[in-house]
Amino acid sequence: MYDRILVPTDGSPSIATVADHARELSDVHGAELHALYVVDTGSFATLPVETTWEGVSGLMREEGEQAVDEFTEMVSDAPVETAIREGNPSREIVDYADEHDCDAIAMGTHGRGGIDRLLLGSVAERVIRTAPMPVVTVPVSEPEGERAES
Repeated sequence: MYDRILVPTDGSPSIATVADHARELSDVHGAELHALYVVDTGSFATLPVETTWEGVSGLMREEGEQAVDEFTEMVSDAPVETAIREGNPSREIVDYADEHDCDAIAMGTHGRGGIDRLLLGSVAERVIRTAPMPVVTVPVSEPEGERAES
């Protein structure tokens, strides 16, 4: 049923829960996993003028490399194709899934804590509304320490 499953990652600890679920889907269907990190270029509109996009983009790409590498380690020996893109996260996720003929998208219900958690939750919502393929949302919870701080 599924040959390719896209797993967007933001590098947050909650991706471990999503990775477990995606790995199980992959095992059952013999599917290849795709890990995608999207550098949200819209979130840098409020940076000071003296901040260079190249510097910020470079740092975010490094964070993305680490996020997809961590995901790859979490699913151990499963075949994983990794990618990093820049742009609007929900649009890039759906576009990537279309371009790579992914049969499903598996993603967490939210990612990082605080305001990022709300924004990432809205990314999942937009992906669900716009993706032409099934979107499997995996309920994730914040670690106890983060919950107390929020």
